Amino acid sequence: MMNRNEKLPALTRGRAARLFADESGAATAEYAITTMAAVAFAGLLVVIMRSDEVRGILTDLVRRALTVS
Repeated sequence: MMNRNEKLPALTRGRAARLFADESGAATAEYAITTMAAVAFAGLLVVIMRSDEVRGILTDLVRRALTVS
């Protein structure tokens, strides 16, 4: 913990370049964002699949596929 009298180190051009060039943790963040997008998409599919209209379409499709003519 810093005292009130202590100053933060100056942000020089070189130090700023090193900080912004550091990509540690970037892959983890990308995986987290991708996982969240996949979960949102799965949730949307669940909502769509629960609708009576979609359920009827899928049931009809399966019946037609299994019917021997």
